[in-house]
Amino acid sequence: MAEERIVSPFISDEENEEQKLRPHRLKEYIGQQKTKENLSIFIAAARQRKEALDHVLLYGPPGLGKTTLANIIAVEMEANIRATSGPAIERPGDLAAILTNLQQGDVLFIDEIHRLNRAVEEVLYPALEDFALDIVIGKGPSARSIRLELPPFTLVGATTRIGNLSAPLRDRFGVVSRLEFYKEAELVTIIDRAARILKIGIDPKGAEEIGRRARGTPRIANRLLKRVRDFAQVEGERIISKKIADHALNLLEIDNWGLDAIDRQMLLAIIQKFGGGPVGVETLAASISEETSTIEDVYEPFLLQNGFLQRTPRGRVATPLAYQHLKLKYDKNDENDITLW
Repeated sequence: MAEERIVSPFISDEENEEQKLRPHRLKEYIGQQKTKENLSIFIAAARQRKEALDHVLLYGPPGLGKTTLANIIAVEMEANIRATSGPAIERPGDLAAILTNLQQGDVLFIDEIHRLNRAVEEVLYPALEDFALDIVIGKGPSARSIRLELPPFTLVGATTRIGNLSAPLRDRFGVVSRLEFYKEAELVTIIDRAARILKIGIDPKGAEEIGRRARGTPRIANRLLKRVRDFAQVEGERIISKKIADHALNLLEIDNWGLDAIDRQMLLAIIQKFGGGPVGVETLAASISEETSTIEDVYEPFLLQNGFLQRTPRGRVATPLAYQHLKLKYDKNDENDITLW
């Protein structure tokens, strides 16, 4: 379900323009100022020493620029990049094939690195620490291990769930950076840049309206820009104004906070079916026919960040802000007395 939402932070198969909109150098990258400043220093130092950059772990909600930063690191280090994902590396032999084909200084990008299985991780440990690959030849008593030397390389791992990363793997990263949701002003700058690249006319108020509803996520901001462009084109408007942006986003059921119909459905389920909570995430997932992992990775981060939801030891609880936003009144003397304001 989440992949079909216009406010989904995941890239869809149809978004062929995603690569065109991505910045290619650190100086072009907007937002994440602390991460960007630190990376620029680490990259400069590594280049002065003529060494590979320390392994980098990027974590945070999807759509915030982890893949873009991985590609920027490769460009800034003047290195080639090899990209894969945790689920794609099924066996230790798959990882060994990737590692033995790397050249000195190359960047290996593993998305969803928390989904590597443990057998693959065991192969990765010596590769990260000693730039070596231990291979077992044969079986049983006659089995023997040989060590292959690997050229120094940089692993860039990306994850939305750092808590699912094993401690031994996490400890092998020299640079660990968390990406935060973007401020509205940063999103407006990103929207203006994307509009120039896509040759879309937009005024400042129109960009602000889209940025305000983009859930702090550049990928969503760019997607909303393209959908609002469609409305403007059909209605004969050459420039996206605040009026056009507001009209289009309302028709797309994206409200002033950036919540869509599915966000509101989840909050309503907590309030109307479970008395505002607490309710366990598995029970909540079943009540709205959604996967538990989707709720935790896609819906919750934004709702938690903006104070619509609380996560407690007993489960999820809707906050007073959620009631106010949904125009619901809750009488605490009667858990079933929930009415529209």
